[in-house]
Amino acid sequence: MPEFKIQHVTRYTYDSLVRDSANQITLFPIVDIYQDVLKHDLHITGNPLVDTHIDYYGNEVGNFTYVERHKELVISSEVLVNTHHKPLPTDEAPAEQQWQALAALQYIVPYIDFLKQEYFEGIDELRTIVEAERQSGDTPYQTALQFCEYVYKNFEYIKGVTTVETKLDEIWKLKAGVCQDFAHILMEMLRLLGIPARYVSGYICPNRGGMRGDGATHAWAEAYIPDYGWLGIDPTNNCIANETHVRLAVGRNFSDCSPVKGIYKGLSGHKLEVGVAVEYKDGKTTGKPEKISPAFPASGSLAATFTQNSYQQYKQNLLEQQQAAQQQ
Repeated sequence: MPEFKIQHVTRYTYDSLVRDSANQITLFPIVDIYQDVLKHDLHITGNPLVDTHIDYYGNEVGNFTYVERHKELVISSEVLVNTHHKPLPTDEAPAEQQWQALAALQYIVPYIDFLKQEYFEGIDELRTIVEAERQSGDTPYQTALQFCEYVYKNFEYIKGVTTVETKLDEIWKLKAGVCQDFAHILMEMLRLLGIPARYVSGYICPNRGGMRGDGATHAWAEAYIPDYGWLGIDPTNNCIANETHVRLAVGRNFSDCSPVKGIYKGLSGHKLEVGVAVEYKDGKTTGKPEKISPAFPASGSLAATFTQNSYQQYKQNLLEQQQAAQQQ
C-alpha cells in the first residue's frame, strides 16, 4: 500500500496586468477502492472560491475566477495519496467469447465515446499496421499488452517535439513524442480493434525512479477488458499502470482531462510553467516544484513557442545535424 505526497505547481506569468482569470482545474485525484486521498491542500493566488462538480466522466472538476488585476497566477495542489494494487485479469474466458462481448458494447453508453476513432491522415496506414500486427487467437487483454509494447518500441520518447496542441497527424509523421502522444496513439489502435480505450491523466510514482514521466504530470491509457473492467496500460514505459500510477481524471482524450485551463482579460503575452514533485513514505523525492520547469500554455497565445517545438522544427534540426555530419 504505497503512500505518496505529490506537489503540483502551475504558474502563469503575464507580460502586463490582467484580470478576470477564469480557470477550470482537474487536480482532484480519483477516489475508489484502489486509491485513497488522505489529504488535499489547494492554494491559489488571491484565495478565490473554488466551485466543484462531477463531470460526465466521473471526474471532480473545480472552477474559479480571480477578478483582481495581477501579473502572476499560481495554483499549488498538494495531495497525500494511498494506492492499492489492482489484481490483473485472469483471462480465463475463450478469446472468441471475449471479442463477442466487446462487439456488443459498440451501442452501449458510455462505451460509445471510447470506441470512436479520431480521424487523421494516417489512419488508413495505422489500420493496416494494426491488422498486420494483430495476433490471431489472442484475447483482448493479450492484444492490449501487445500494442502497448508496439507503441513503446516504435515511437521515440523525445521531450519538447510536441505540445498539448499537437494533432495526431503530426505525432504519426514524427513517430515520437511524450506520454500524452503515446497514450493517444495506443487508444487509436485499440479502438480500431473494437476495444474501448480511454485517456488517463495523473502522476507516475515509481519506488526508485528511472521511469519516463516520473517527477511530472503523466498520461496513459485504459483498455476495457471483458469480465474485468478498465485496465491501465502505460505505453510510455511498456507496463501495466497499477499502484505506482496516481489517477487524476479519465476521458476521451487530453482535452477532457487537462489539469488546468482557462481564459483571462488582458494582453495575450504570457508564460506557463509547471512543476511536480513526488515524495515517498521513506522520504525519497523526485522532481522539484520550487524550481518550476517550462511547459506549454493551455491556449494558443504563444504561437511562436509552439512553432519552435513542432514537428517542422524537429525535422529542421535533423537536417542541420545531417549537414554538419557530411561536412566533417
